[in-house]
Amino acid sequence: MDLSKRITRLPRAFDPDRGAEALSTTPWASGALAELIQGTGGSSPYLNGLIQREADWLEGAIPDPEKAFSTLLNTLPEVAADQLPSALRQAKRRVALLTALCDLSGAWPLEQVTEALTALADLATTLAMRATVGHEIKRGKLPGMTEDDVQECAGMVALAMGKMGAGELNYSSDIDIIMLFDETRYDPDDYHEVRSALVRATRKASAMLNDLTGEGYVFRTDLRLRPDPSVTPVCIAMEAAERYYESFGRTWERAAFIKARASSGDVAAGARFLETITPFVWRKHLDFAAIQDAHDMRLRIREHKGFHGAITLPGHNMKLGRGGIREIEFFTQTRQLIAGGRDPDLRLRGTVPGLAALADKGWIPPDVARTLTDHYRAHREVEHRVQMVGDAQTHDLPNSSEGMERLACLMGVARDDMEADLIERLSEVHDLTEGFFAPGSGTPCEVPEHFEDNPVVSRWTTYPCMRSDRARALWKRLRPEILRRLAETARPDEALLAFDGFLKGLPAGVQLFSLFEANPQLMDLLVDIVGTSPDLARHLARNSSVFDAVIGGDFFSPWPGRAALSGELAETLSREADYEARLDRSRRWAKEWHFCIGVQLLRGMMGPQEAGKAYADLAEAVLAALWPEVQAEFARKHGTPPGRGAVVVGMGSLGAQRLHARSDLDIIVIYDPLDVENSDGRRPLPARTYYARLTQALVTAMSAPMAEGRLYEVDMRLRPSGKQGPVATSLTAFKRYQREEAWTWEHLALTRARVVAGPGDLAEDVEAFRREILSAPRDKEEVLTAVAEMLSRIRAAKGTGGPWSAKIGPGKMQEIDLMAQAASLLSGKAVRQTPRALHGCDWLDSAALVAAYELAWALQIGAQLVSEKPLEPEDLGGGGCSFLLRLLGQDDMDQMREALQDHASAAAASIDAALPEGKQT
Repeated sequence: MDLSKRITRLPRAFDPDRGAEALSTTPWASGALAELIQGTGGSSPYLNGLIQREADWLEGAIPDPEKAFSTLLNTLPEVAADQLPSALRQAKRRVALLTALCDLSGAWPLEQVTEALTALADLATTLAMRATVGHEIKRGKLPGMTEDDVQECAGMVALAMGKMGAGELNYSSDIDIIMLFDETRYDPDDYHEVRSALVRATRKASAMLNDLTGEGYVFRTDLRLRPDPSVTPVCIAMEAAERYYESFGRTWERAAFIKARASSGDVAAGARFLETITPFVWRKHLDFAAIQDAHDMRLRIREHKGFHGAITLPGHNMKLGRGGIREIEFFTQTRQLIAGGRDPDLRLRGTVPGLAALADKGWIPPDVARTLTDHYRAHREVEHRVQMVGDAQTHDLPNSSEGMERLACLMGVARDDMEADLIERLSEVHDLTEGFFAPGSGTPCEVPEHFEDNPVVSRWTTYPCMRSDRARALWKRLRPEILRRLAETARPDEALLAFDGFLKGLPAGVQLFSLFEANPQLMDLLVDIVGTSPDLARHLARNSSVFDAVIGGDFFSPWPGRAALSGELAETLSREADYEARLDRSRRWAKEWHFCIGVQLLRGMMGPQEAGKAYADLAEAVLAALWPEVQAEFARKHGTPPGRGAVVVGMGSLGAQRLHARSDLDIIVIYDPLDVENSDGRRPLPARTYYARLTQALVTAMSAPMAEGRLYEVDMRLRPSGKQGPVATSLTAFKRYQREEAWTWEHLALTRARVVAGPGDLAEDVEAFRREILSAPRDKEEVLTAVAEMLSRIRAAKGTGGPWSAKIGPGKMQEIDLMAQAASLLSGKAVRQTPRALHGCDWLDSAALVAAYELAWALQIGAQLVSEKPLEPEDLGGGGCSFLLRLLGQDDMDQMREALQDHASAAAASIDAALPEGKQT
């Protein structure tokens, strides 16, 4: 690209009265440079001086600036160490000049300008570090290091922070660097000597870049972003830095590390360090408390710098002032901190890419992202032109009329137009960001009269969640709005007591209160939940992070299904570093989806049948994603699974794909070792022992209590031979048992079996065998006699159930399920779901059984959601009863009880009539 034509047009943009014809015909070599000095350079004494000093080099660079820039950077590594300070300063002059001309002429967009300046900073830092560390190696001050270690700076790394880290440097930026070294490269006995040498090297490298000489400076270098800079040396060990961030790191440091990048020295070690402190930067829960931290930081900056009052242009700071660059950066980084722990796609260093990702993921409206992006780029261009005037580290607009005219000249617009545009942009940025950082700045609503002087409300300040000053301050803003919403419920006093139970069980308040302040709609959801389900409210108090799911994705979207869930969980687990972290992450993930199903059922967005299928999808997705993880962890010690591996078979309600909120999981494990007798790991095991222990590892992974609780209780009593049989069964043994030894009830149970995890070919073989067994002709009398005997034992052991029991009792779910299994077995069609198995059965009143079953299931899934105790309407409260009435389509609880009894009686009569003569119970 030839810049000469673009550059010769520059003065016309700055002074419309100049003769266009004369400039457009002026050859570059004879006059364009002079015109540039009079036009552009006249507005920028700094550029004017650079042009005069570097005119000869500029002549050769203009025809192809990209090539000139590349050549300039490529030659620097060849410069001798004693000539490096001078060469770097010359390179800085030339890069600044070339970049400025490409910027002013429009040849390079903003991003290319800032990337070019950052590329020079990276290289200059790298060369300065190599020179000074190399000097320490030559002096023998770094034990064990040789010339071969100079390239990686003997384990020292520069973490580029701020604009340098993000590739966003401006013309007069400081470069913010944290210097660390990898202490593991050295003998511990040499630690202090090594640290002293690397501290010297850091200071000398900083001076090489920072010191002002007759040739200027390279980059002002700031090392104060390191941990506790008032007491720590300028270069510290990675292990010490890691301990600091884990123990004392603050929110502003988390925000700073969003842009952090290992730029020079031992980049691989630097990248490992950044990976290590990921949990410090990116919290596992949505972190709305970061909003207040960022807001407090903004207020401190305004107080320190005196940036108060209305926006006025003279002297306005484009970086830190109202509506300035920092407002947009804080807005973007704070949103990234909130959600980046859950979504790695938001962990972007650049401000513009960060805004785009936030909009793409639904965290900010797309029009807000576009507006702030446009203003950010415009602000940065103004900032650049302010700094072009005198190479000063300033972000202030000129105070004088002459200065504003000069700035307008560099911007290529009339002064009035520039000032109007600036006022509009600064004001819009301030309006868009201030509401985000100070959502509680409006007038709070009054406490409802109904709750004034209420002793329940007055005791809230004594609860554990109110321990900190910050929690109390947040709650003071939230309390009137919460009470208003509680007062608007059908039974305010009942809702208040339910909310009191939730608040009393909440261990900490800052995160949740911050979340409510930033997302007021969640207060309605909480009031709805605590007013309907005290039990679910207690669960929320212990696991308030599940609210993350409401705002962290498509919470109210249609149910994604098992395949999508399995893929999402597998991807989520792949990002965790170790096995234990994956188990904890799976628990957190499952709780969020579990919560989602419950809320959608409570709010009528799912019906009982759809919710039952969703709970089953979730359980199956967890098994499908965790089974490979369990096997991989087990294989580290004992080798890969012998033969074809093993499948997990869901039985009972899991196999039938109808679970509720408290269901445990009935499973069996079937493996096929082929002819392989032992595994091939460090500690090989016989195939039978291998799969037995692998199965136990799965049960532990699912049911062990961890930091995030447990996933599911697992029941394996439906395996061949029950409690006496092995926990895992070979395919050969399973087939033999089912053909030769299985009782009728075991074939009945097999009607619901379904492979939920494991290799596809083995799953197909298991399913084919299941169909083979179940399709065999059956003696109806024999099957029904066995069913009658089972019902007799069940009724003797469990009684007839109460009037509110959905599962136990004549004509209730357990008996209907058993009859459906018998119908499936006799039909030879291996149908798993109860309503489908009963459909078309000519020896039962199937319509009566299906009607009773669906009503009982609606009660079962609803009751299990609102209470862990046996259903007693008087204990549920108005909200819980209203929910169950809506779920079952009844008007009042008496009517619902009668409907349940009538349908159960009709189903029981049909069941008894179908059983063999003399076997009715």
